[in-house]
Amino acid sequence: MIRALLRPVWRTLPWPALAAAGGLGLLLVGGSRLLPGPPDPWLCLGLLRAAALCLGLGLAFLLDDPARHTTASVPVRRPVRSALRLALTAPVVALWWTAALLLVPGQARPPVGAVTLEAAACALFALAAAAARVRFTDESRPGTGVAVALLLGGVTVPTLLLPERWALLVSVGDKHWGEAHERWALLLVLATAVAVLCTPEPLRRGLAVRRGRGLRRRPADVSPSGV
Repeated sequence: MIRALLRPVWRTLPWPALAAAGGLGLLLVGGSRLLPGPPDPWLCLGLLRAAALCLGLGLAFLLDDPARHTTASVPVRRPVRSALRLALTAPVVALWWTAALLLVPGQARPPVGAVTLEAAACALFALAAAAARVRFTDESRPGTGVAVALLLGGVTVPTLLLPERWALLVSVGDKHWGEAHERWALLLVLATAVAVLCTPEPLRRGLAVRRGRGLRRRPADVSPSGV
């Protein structure tokens, strides 16, 4: 069954959105090699973070399914279909992130593990938000709303709303670098948990089915006299 699903799922993946987001991210990071003078480590870190945000924006569309309401009764459960989408996308994302890291000049490249942790947290936040919208709403294309929310939140929350003691976007030489990435790891775990919990079949579909059955039963309770 999984083998039979590979080709149709591959065709329905949001490749245009992923390509646009990935291309923009690589252009941003590649700009670090075009600037005159020695590369600035802080600028390169900022460009990599911007590329990670682009990755999240692209992955926000991963669960978009225009045929969502017509495929609800297929024998393969939604968690399997969602996992298959993620499995097909993960190698492409890994290659893309490797290229983004290699585009940064070596002397200005931030610690790879730490910045990859930030990118992974951003990606999982996008997937968790998309999974939550699929779980609790009837939307077939949640990606646009999730992308807008991620863009606004990714720009405003870490830079304007978080107090300094909870800062996430710190520089490499900052004394709080390690503490900030402990918080990134916690956010990654929370986002993963939300994504997993929201993977099962949507709630509203079951409620709609029960309501529809109730409406179909009501006319049978009415007597022929109309009383």
